[in-house]
Amino acid sequence: MQTIKYTFQPHGDDRGQLIALEEFKDIPFRIKRVYYMYDTIENVVRGHHAHKSLEQILICIHGSCKIKLDDGTETKVVPLEKPYEGLYIANNIWREMYDFSPDAVLMVLASEIYDESDYIRDYDEFLEFVRSGENKA
Repeated sequence: MQTIKYTFQPHGDDRGQLIALEEFKDIPFRIKRVYYMYDTIENVVRGHHAHKSLEQILICIHGSCKIKLDDGTETKVVPLEKPYEGLYIANNIWREMYDFSPDAVLMVLASEIYDESDYIRDYDEFLEFVRSGENKA
């Protein structure tokens, strides 16, 4: 499963901390879209989809949450609890974000602009897609 947990380099002093992220240096792709989730209601699960080609880095810049990842054969859960940690998620991986703390802000850096045709929103279709080899270029 192509996921990597990154630890970004904080730069700080008595004024506070700063994290700077640069594409192809700290992030393994060109950043074409940034969005974030906050005020997530208790017991809500976000995501429930995979992407055919999009890559992402998820950073819980405030609070905490958990990310459930599934590549069709293996499932794992990755906690995001520190603003200097990011989770790289390659394409063709089903993701679900849950267990958001009340103060959680989950930021997502994406390799592409929004394109609904890149989404697989049905889990059975996702399994068929990864098993069929359609995802191989």
